Amino acid sequence: MKLKKTLGISILSATLLFSGIGLSANATTKNPTTVVNHSEKKDLPNIKILATGGTIAGSSDSDTATTGYKAGALGIETLIEAVPQMKKLADVSGEQIANIGSENMDNSTLLKLAKRINTLLASKNVDGIVVTHGTDTLEETAYFLNLVVKSEKPVVIVGSMRPATAISADGPLNLYNAVEIASSKEAKNKGVLVSLNDRIGAARYITKTNTTATDTFKSPEQGYVGEVAGGKVFFYNEPTRKHTTKSIFNVSKLDKLPQVDILYTYQNDNRYLYDAAVKAGAKGIVVAGSGNGSMSDAALSGAKDAVKKGVIITRSSRAGNGTVTHEASDDKDKFVTSDSLNPQKARILLMLALTKTKDPKKIQEYFNEY
Repeated sequence: MKLKKTLGISILSATLLFSGIGLSANATTKNPTTVVNHSEKKDLPNIKILATGGTIAGSSDSDTATTGYKAGALGIETLIEAVPQMKKLADVSGEQIANIGSENMDNSTLLKLAKRINTLLASKNVDGIVVTHGTDTLEETAYFLNLVVKSEKPVVIVGSMRPATAISADGPLNLYNAVEIASSKEAKNKGVLVSLNDRIGAARYITKTNTTATDTFKSPEQGYVGEVAGGKVFFYNEPTRKHTTKSIFNVSKLDKLPQVDILYTYQNDNRYLYDAAVKAGAKGIVVAGSGNGSMSDAALSGAKDAVKKGVIITRSSRAGNGTVTHEASDDKDKFVTSDSLNPQKARILLMLALTKTKDPKKIQEYFNEY
């Protein structure tokens, strides 16, 4: 049986040996359509897989290439057919929401994804959702969904660090585990979950920590909420911040989100980036400050002037861990602090907060609660 590497099928040979499935050139990316693979058992949960692209759907001409591949080269049909073992866990069906590298994930696609998830979960015929996603911005999408999904049913975001064509590709098992988690009754009401490398993380706490390693997703301070071991799902912790059904944020009637930019602090920085962001239409600015969210005098002057023009300034940290503490000077300057949210997640919350209010005190309450 001759299979084309451009489809990423050669590396799924282990699956093919077990299942005997062959995939043709017609199994590549198609227009968004629903694909149903019936389960092998009756009365299994109904799990919908929503595909957005990323490395898990990536392909390369070389089976040893783990970088430099084309992300989002394979369609949802290929991903589902490559892991037939999922049929023993659930009645699985799929939809192609997008097929992009996650560096190209934008607000319009986030809104489209969130609205589709809420529509599906409102149906009694859907028991859980799995979203395949590129890892580069996966944590941002996960946290966004954590704030806007209106259901207690499981939502699991999954990706991979190696493309489908790579030796020892991690995508198939990650996808299998994600379906198992989404099928678990214990996964309900835990907010949006992220699963890679046998670990289960909460969207609020998980972050990408390594450029290429398969164990890149970690929760350095709060820890994982669970794991998949021996083919079973185990939960040990629960997120304590508000999420999903307890969240006040609703995107059902939104067609766009406020512009929020992230500005990075560094030695010898200046205020011109703040001026440029305001001129470009920013409604909010997240500052990736040094240490405990500190800013140079030059940057501080730019931030203060931005506040005078109605822009919300949120201090976060480039440090990677820790809580940015709220000081008396923040109240004086009308700044918001991000709690333990990193800059990219702080941007997500600030965008949603700005759909509700422009009051920095109220927005600070959101950062303290979510």
